[in-house]
Amino acid sequence: MRAPGVILAVTALFAVAACAPEEQAAPPTNQVDGVACDKANLATLTTGKITFGTDQPVYEPWYVDDDPTNGKGFESAVAYALAGELGYSKEEVVWTRVPFNAAIQPGRKTYDANLTEFSITEERRQAVDFSAPYYDVGQAVITLESSKAASVKTLAELKQVKVGAQVGTTSYDAAKRLQPAQDVAVYNTNDDAKAALRAGQIDALVVDLPTAFYITSAELEDGVIVGQVPAGDGKPEQFGIVLDKGSPLTACVSTAVENLRADGTLAKIEQEWLSAAGTAPELK
Repeated sequence: MRAPGVILAVTALFAVAACAPEEQAAPPTNQVDGVACDKANLATLTTGKITFGTDQPVYEPWYVDDDPTNGKGFESAVAYALAGELGYSKEEVVWTRVPFNAAIQPGRKTYDANLTEFSITEERRQAVDFSAPYYDVGQAVITLESSKAASVKTLAELKQVKVGAQVGTTSYDAAKRLQPAQDVAVYNTNDDAKAALRAGQIDALVVDLPTAFYITSAELEDGVIVGQVPAGDGKPEQFGIVLDKGSPLTACVSTAVENLRADGTLAKIEQEWLSAAGTAPELK
């Protein structure tokens, strides 16, 4: 026979357990304000599909063969991972081409979300929404071995050479920190800028660091990286997905990006497509 004291202790234990509140299950990570972030609840341009925008042409390592639909390249892979996180299959992803500058102008968009190496800036936030950042990036100066810019070691020396960049980009903003804006050559695309570099119309070109590594290793036989440009405000430059201003999708897209970061997906995609970029010395 069990001792009375033991019976009382067990009874008390059950009583405490019965009165204890049930442990609340953690809410799903793919929801905003209690509403699931999946295609059934997302107000996209086309019901049941998600439309991504990007420039034309687009370049490696962000896209491969100027074809965003193939899932190859960092941003193409991120787009399909994002679509999957939101409940869309690859077949439910649509792509449209939008010129870089037009994509961040005010007004209704022809895309739900745009991935074209858009750096998050307060000025751009006046016209469009940005998702949570999906990549931290630096700007770099590239040139040809035969150019006088190849011997540049300092920011002061860069002021003595002709620099160019693509219009409307943070690469152009970085170039303007190197020399007066009126002295910076401006081009509609990086292809135009590379052609000017080859022709000797400019001595150096400013592009983001992964693009710098790709251009100097795969597109310019005698291309070299001069160095990285310090951030204008000392803060890291970050790429974000662009959405229409006030888009009902922004919160869910940001949540999806954060989920992809938390589960290691973004790191894996970066390792696959950007690991060859490496680092370059920062110009002082």
